[in-house]
Amino acid sequence: MEAKTRTGVVLINVGTPDSPAVGDVRKYLREFLGDGRVIDVPWFARKLLVNGIIAPFRAPKSAKAYRKLWTPEGSPLIVHGNALVVALQERLGPAFKVVLAMRYQNPRMKDALDGLIRDGVDRVVLVPLFPQYSSAATGTALQEAMALLGRYTDVPAVSSVPPFYNDEGYLGAFADRIRSHGPEGYDHVLFSFHGLPDRHIQRSHTECSTWLQKDLNRTAVAGCACEKGAFLKYPNCYKMQCHATARALAERCGLARKHWSVGFQSRLDQKWVTPFSDKLVEQYAKAGMKRLLVVSPAFVADCLETVIEIGDEYDELFKEHGGEHVQLVESLNAQPAWADALTRLVKAAC
Repeated sequence: MEAKTRTGVVLINVGTPDSPAVGDVRKYLREFLGDGRVIDVPWFARKLLVNGIIAPFRAPKSAKAYRKLWTPEGSPLIVHGNALVVALQERLGPAFKVVLAMRYQNPRMKDALDGLIRDGVDRVVLVPLFPQYSSAATGTALQEAMALLGRYTDVPAVSSVPPFYNDEGYLGAFADRIRSHGPEGYDHVLFSFHGLPDRHIQRSHTECSTWLQKDLNRTAVAGCACEKGAFLKYPNCYKMQCHATARALAERCGLARKHWSVGFQSRLDQKWVTPFSDKLVEQYAKAGMKRLLVVSPAFVADCLETVIEIGDEYDELFKEHGGEHVQLVESLNAQPAWADALTRLVKAAC
């Protein structure tokens, strides 16, 4: 007799436009940047900023980048996500049903959860595919999923995979990717993580759960020194988790401390966590470095921020200032070692 599906597993990523057409990109940007956890300003100001300035002016440029990224099968984020679903399903077996969902656009999280409920699952495991915690990624994914699950008459048991920035399986899979490029043959290795506004970092340092208070702009600390160690006082500090990941990967790859560094990419303004990756790339080229290896452990699937921003734009920037080549280390995508690690994480969350 076929085993009954009892546990639904929802792999959640940020999202992607339905196509690289300007209209679809604009639609995606409006939904993504309209999220109050992403751009955390008052609702009316956010609407004016996103709909009146960012989306109209950024969409054509982003659409051009998406056209370079797009594959015959569609967006790489969807292609790699579907491949990971297959790999995870094979490992978990028929007692689990694995689905892919995006926080913004398609496949919709609502549709993924509706399908699982129709299949009669009595437990749902949410898997935000973000190794390091941030309110703008992990937080909003979990918030949306919980809100959707709360609509059902019979709400299933719910659990989630926590941030896995220090998970041995995740680190081992990424270290394999790095070693395959022979990091010893490069002048420097840059670990580039997605950037966040400074105020997002500071809020993770609050002493008394400010997310429950009316004044969400109050911060308990000015600045963040969490790159110096894993401070348990602020376990969800994004900056701490990024630096912890970089240190662990550098150690596994045998990198001397002077041969690697950490930067943050994809900023919208100057009040984001530093140092900025693009400025480091420029600095290293001007210092005489010729070959730069760039790793982005914040992404478990290749996307616009890895393939285009690092693989194309950083390579051009490096060459413009005297360097010869920036080599992107591929994301984990559906690598078997990563699928094995994720299987363990899902089972641990059940």
